[in-house]
Amino acid sequence: MDELESHLGKVYDEFGDLKLKLKDLLEENQRLRIENQQLRKVLKRETESVAATQEAAEEPAAVKGNDEQAPAASAGVGEGYDNLARLYHEGFHICNVYYGHLRMEGDCLFCLSFLSK
Repeated sequence: MDELESHLGKVYDEFGDLKLKLKDLLEENQRLRIENQQLRKVLKRETESVAATQEAAEEPAAVKGNDEQAPAASAGVGEGYDNLARLYHEGFHICNVYYGHLRMEGDCLFCLSFLSK
């Protein structure tokens, strides 16, 4: 009887561990779904803006020629910073510690210090 009781105790402990692992997996799954949904929104927005930019760039480039394309390349210098700031405001980390992960607990000091540079 004691042996059966100890065996049931072990099974109960294993069941508790499985419940904890299942809970962790469900939380991670939900977090990944939210992150995936936000990334799909960003991707859709980016592809739409790239398509609009390409359409707008094709018309003037054909009219003006290749001489005036050099200023457009220098205008994109601050574009990377703007993209990182937009990603941060959409809820993603931009710091080297958690880059690309969804921010769950408000502002990140690493990200904010990176933006202030």
